[in-house]
Amino acid sequence: MSEELIELVLLEMREKMAKAVTRTRQEFSSIRTGRPSPALVEKIPVDYFGSEVPLQQLASFSVPEAQQLVISPFDKGAVEAIEKAIQIADLGISPSNDGSVLRLSFPPLTEERRKQLVKVVRSLAEEGRVTLRNVRRSSRQDLEALIKDGEASSDSVKRAEESVDQITREHENEINAALEQKEEELLEV
Repeated sequence: MSEELIELVLLEMREKMAKAVTRTRQEFSSIRTGRPSPALVEKIPVDYFGSEVPLQQLASFSVPEAQQLVISPFDKGAVEAIEKAIQIADLGISPSNDGSVLRLSFPPLTEERRKQLVKVVRSLAEEGRVTLRNVRRSSRQDLEALIKDGEASSDSVKRAEESVDQITREHENEINAALEQKEEELLEV
């Protein structure tokens, strides 16, 4: 019984940590590198017939050139709403509207801007690591509660805590690897 409860705590911890890593990677993808990516705009909320809808549900995206992102709305009547949403999102880019598609032309990144983006990415990675530490702390508290309630021995909880530390290190390494990759992308000229 006690081993099952410990496994449940570890399983829940793994799931929460995996979600934290996934969220951190998603946040990384929304940071612009040298080449535009649909991830920069796909989550922008668009006021479409009175309800907020993510842009990815209203349009398809393509990158025909190294510095250009083309947004093709499924409904041509949504072009103005999408254009307005992009302007509100304050990406520092104004879309050009030809009536059926929107074109976003991204200027090349300057060295200074690249360094600023690296700082932003590092802070996002740190937020991800803090989330992992909070999950670890919560899991340790759950394990300690099993001892207090008499549902697990202190020896089995001690072994589980070693697993908690190992799982945390694995997930931190995933975030660090993603950070390293993103920094490389940003500094690539």
